[in-house]
Amino acid sequence: MPSIKQFQVTFDCAEPERVARFWCQVLGYAVSPPPGGFATWDEFDRSRPPEHRGSRFACGDPSGVGPRLFFQRVPEGKVVKNRVHLDVRVGTGLVGEERLAALEAECARLVPLGAVRVRLMYDGKDSCIVMRDIEGNEFCLD
Repeated sequence: MPSIKQFQVTFDCAEPERVARFWCQVLGYAVSPPPGGFATWDEFDRSRPPEHRGSRFACGDPSGVGPRLFFQRVPEGKVVKNRVHLDVRVGTGLVGEERLAALEAECARLVPLGAVRVRLMYDGKDSCIVMRDIEGNEFCLD
C-alpha cells in the first residue's frame, strides 16, 4: 500500500481569511495562491455568488514541508472542545526550565496576535501550554 505524501488540515470557522492570516503569523506560513485562473483572492471572491464570497481561504508552508491549512466558513459556531488540534512544536529537545522558557516566550508572542492562553501543564520536566486561536480553537505550544 503506498504511503500518503501530502495532507492538509481543514478548519471550520466563521471568518476564513482572518483565521488563516492568524495561523500564517503563528507558523510563518504564507497565504496560498488563489484558485487557478484568478490573480488574487479578491478576484476569485468577486467571481462567486454573494453568499459564497469569503467562504474559503488557504495558507501553506513556504518551504513546502508542512501541511497546507484550509479554512472554510461554516454556519454554526464552535460549541465543544476540538477532537483534533495542532501542537505548535517550539520546545522540541528542551526540558525543564529551558523548555518552559521557550514555551512562555512563544506564548508571549502569540497573545498580541489574538491567541488566548488557557493553562500551563508542567510537571517539573515536561511542559505544554494550552491556547485558543482567534475563533476559540484549541492548540498547544509543545
